[in-house]
Amino acid sequence: MKKILYSVFCILFFCLLPVNCGDKEEVESVVVETLPWKGNPDSIPLALRTQNPIVSPDAKKGGTFRIYSNQFPKSLNYYLDQFSTTAHIFGLMFEPLLDYHPITLDPIPHLASSWKISPDKKKFTFKIDENAFWSDGKPVTANDVLFTYETLMDKNNNTAVFRIDLSRFEKPVVLNEREIEFTQKEVHWSNFNTVANSLYILPAHYYKDRNFDKENFDFPIVSGPYSMLSAKKGRYVKMRRRGDYWMRAYPFYKGTDNFDTILFKVYNEEPIAFQVFKKGDIDIYPTYTASFWVKEAVGEKFDENYILKQKIYNSKPIGFQGLVFNIRRGIFSDVRVRKAFAHLVDRKLLVEKLAYNEYELTNSFYQDLWPTNFSPNPPIDFDVKKARELLSEAGWKTNSKGILEKDGKEFRFTILERDKKSEKYLTPIQERAKEVGIIINLESTDLAEWSSRMDKYDFDMTWAAWGGGVFKDPEAMWYSKYADEKGQPNLSGFKNSEVDKLIEQQRAEFSVPKRNEILKKIDKILTAEVPYVLLWNTSATRIMYWNRFQFPKNPLGKYGSEKEASSLWWLDEERSSKLNDSILKKEKLPSVPDKVYFQ
Repeated sequence: MKKILYSVFCILFFCLLPVNCGDKEEVESVVVETLPWKGNPDSIPLALRTQNPIVSPDAKKGGTFRIYSNQFPKSLNYYLDQFSTTAHIFGLMFEPLLDYHPITLDPIPHLASSWKISPDKKKFTFKIDENAFWSDGKPVTANDVLFTYETLMDKNNNTAVFRIDLSRFEKPVVLNEREIEFTQKEVHWSNFNTVANSLYILPAHYYKDRNFDKENFDFPIVSGPYSMLSAKKGRYVKMRRRGDYWMRAYPFYKGTDNFDTILFKVYNEEPIAFQVFKKGDIDIYPTYTASFWVKEAVGEKFDENYILKQKIYNSKPIGFQGLVFNIRRGIFSDVRVRKAFAHLVDRKLLVEKLAYNEYELTNSFYQDLWPTNFSPNPPIDFDVKKARELLSEAGWKTNSKGILEKDGKEFRFTILERDKKSEKYLTPIQERAKEVGIIINLESTDLAEWSSRMDKYDFDMTWAAWGGGVFKDPEAMWYSKYADEKGQPNLSGFKNSEVDKLIEQQRAEFSVPKRNEILKKIDKILTAEVPYVLLWNTSATRIMYWNRFQFPKNPLGKYGSEKEASSLWWLDEERSSKLNDSILKKEKLPSVPDKVYFQ
């Protein structure tokens, strides 16, 4: 009887703790021994002989890091499926020729130890690091790079999305076992990134006789810091740190990729995933919704600091979102009309009343080009009087029904929604517009139908959101050539000869600071021309995580998001033990700042 009671006690004891309760293969712990490195220290590229400035020298190896994914990938081969979880996993196994410095953004070595750009900027030559080896012991060669290019360019493979950028090159030439040369057909700075950092190199000796389209879930030969340990469809993918990783002794690499295992856990429903997180079976949980952050991320575990909740501010790329005018349709062809409508959107009130003051108002299409994300562009503030004046200047007069009219046509249009969530914001805009004589119809559809109609530009106005990138190329979205080419991101149909000239100017500019100055000029024109009613964004990454981890002083680096946690953080055994003790004793743990700023 005592044994039974003891067993029951043990079960209850462990159920109180934040522990994983999945199947055996999923929860089984793995300890990885880092093997001695036998290379020549003098062979390490100079740029990689110093400490990485965004990592901590105190980082420890070991433990498991559990991440939430909202769906199980169709493939773990990024070249076949560009889902975010697939990209994360694939990037742990395979590597590019170059990286970018985490502070300066200058190119630094990775698989390639050195590189050259010809004086005319048309040729890029890369030399493979002599220490770079595949997990089966074979060296990484220039032929692997050529094979990767040829595989993606093969029209028999489902890699069409990559052929667009790679088609800007002639077929690369292998100069010798370790050197390869790429030649651009036309000079463009983004072409360097295409082959230097976006091309993840594959082992030719493994894939050369295989049907690449069927290489989805089995990757026995890799070069990166992790290999796949196991996967269960619909449930999880488990990655194991490689103790024999070829860069393990490089000073720049130390302090990164610290977890012995990274477990990607799949839950299709966010409410279920969040409950699993609060139970302790997921370690980190980002959220992108203000209401969720304010209303759902609360309770005893947050109050007692078992789960920590922080906003991380750094220089991560910021996109933009807004109400896009279809300028192709005559009703919005006059910039005065577009600006007038922007004056009718009370952004400040919408953020205060509906988004818990969790967002900053946007006055730039490239907000992160400026320090502290503050653009000097004049904002278009809520101003009904100014809106009426602009509409009158543009020739719109109120008819007998109280509706604005011009040339016999009433001012009526439809805002196309891709889901019902945006309706709470659009309804107040609809009501305000009606007060000045503009009739708006709200039409809801699903994402698939919305995307199809965007490809055909079949809309009057819609709400569109775009992500940002560290390296910004304005061409596809703002170049006049693409305004009437279906399926392009130039949703507004924006055309401007001055912007075209600036876009052409930046193509051959390889300096990021100089390109950014050109982008600022483009941005100034865009904000004056009002192709979108710019709304709001947040410069913070909102994360919740269990209080068992340590990280560098900048938890996500200078440009990173929550994804960086799997590389920069580490498990703190002492903190983990204190967490478990505090939960059992119902004691509060010390608090942490609710905001962390890049230092």
